[in-house]
Amino acid sequence: MQSLQEIIKSHEAEINAFQPATAEQLEVYRIKFLGAKGIVKEIFGEMKNVPVEQKKDAGLALNAFKQLAEGKYEEFKHLAEAGKSSGPAVDITLPGNDLPLGTRHPLRVVENEIVSIFEKLGFSVATGPEIEDDWHNFTSLNMPEHHPARDMQDTFYVSQHPDWVLRTHTSSVQARIMEKGELPVRVICPGRVYRNETISARAHCFFHQCEGLYIDKNVSFADLKQTLYYFVTEMFGADTKVRFRPSYFPFTEPSAEMDISCTVCGGSGCSLCKHTGWVEILGCGMVHPNMLRNFGIDPEVYTGFAFGMGVERITQVKYQVNDLRLYSQNDVRFLKQFQSL
Repeated sequence: MQSLQEIIKSHEAEINAFQPATAEQLEVYRIKFLGAKGIVKEIFGEMKNVPVEQKKDAGLALNAFKQLAEGKYEEFKHLAEAGKSSGPAVDITLPGNDLPLGTRHPLRVVENEIVSIFEKLGFSVATGPEIEDDWHNFTSLNMPEHHPARDMQDTFYVSQHPDWVLRTHTSSVQARIMEKGELPVRVICPGRVYRNETISARAHCFFHQCEGLYIDKNVSFADLKQTLYYFVTEMFGADTKVRFRPSYFPFTEPSAEMDISCTVCGGSGCSLCKHTGWVEILGCGMVHPNMLRNFGIDPEVYTGFAFGMGVERITQVKYQVNDLRLYSQNDVRFLKQFQSL
């Protein structure tokens, strides 16, 4: 014990007098006292020779010595840290660098614009689940089991529940709204839908729709046409021409598809309109009486119209996007083109 105290005392004077001026001098000190073969380790190794009855006092003395050596190193540690800085010094008085701003996705931009236009006409927004049951997605929409109209849509079924599907259209949201029985109804239903299709420049296994529904007394096809005329004018401009073509949808009768004059060539013919001068943008029609009856609505008292459009198609026509895959590839070069929107 006396021998340890003499060793500690001899080194304490050296430690107290140590005043390094450089990082190199501090490193020499660290190796000598705190290194793997340093004096602190060497002295602690002598603990095995201390009698049991003296180990407590010896331990206190050794810990005090170790703290003294480490405290001196910490006091001048800034010398070592100063030499590690490899980058330029930061002048905090200078203005900071501008961070690049993100952009809204073009599909979201167009969807918000569609919703905004119909909100001006009194339509409210309605949403529903993306996993639907057969009743809301098919049967209630005048498509009973084995109806040929089901073949128009390649459906993803949930394997554990054969009655559940990934919704193939947002018409299922309209079904849920009609189910509530709160009339009149005037809603716009935006959302993502799914169909089992091969991914290509013109098709995808998921896409986005905006469907509208208006049910009230004395609603006519003329109301439908005037509503869609207003939408086209607001979305594509007052000079855009419109035409309706007879079509078939199981949940509307009569049904029609609406075309607009091509926004690229102005009707003269190009690849977007397949050289016809017209581009189809949506389907529409008067709500089928059977569909009204499915939800306890008397078709002799109430009538209504419905329409549905693909957000990808509207975006394609508005911004001349020629490949549907671009919408979901997260290519920053593509998205940056919409920074000003």
